[in-house]
Amino acid sequence: MNPEIQKYNDSQEGIYKEMCATLAEIIVKNVPQLENKIWHAHPVWFDDGNPIVGYDKLKNGLRLMFWSGASFDEPQLKQGSGKFKDASITFTSLEEINVETIERWLQKAKEIQWDYKNIVKRKGVLERLK
Repeated sequence: MNPEIQKYNDSQEGIYKEMCATLAEIIVKNVPQLENKIWHAHPVWFDDGNPIVGYDKLKNGLRLMFWSGASFDEPQLKQGSGKFKDASITFTSLEEINVETIERWLQKAKEIQWDYKNIVKRKGVLERLK
């Protein structure tokens, strides 16, 4: 894992430090081939330059986001603004993090991807990759 992500995780306070470490462990275990780095101030994993999954600390919890998650057909994932294909879930405790569920979502993230990498080139139009 990128040392900057470890630094991000270590900088969190209280339960959020443990929650970040747990999410990072689940992600790295299930998609070890993905590049990972701090992007827009939070940890994100990329497939060939395309953002796939990431998390960030919000006022009300820790958000796990999938850039193509709106296409996963998973009711627990809350769709974003509708402009893009993102969806997320916010955790407020370690007990809410269900490893099997996140592993299922990560499997879908490998299979279902929208091309965010070229969104500027396509003037805001997303195309499905996989």
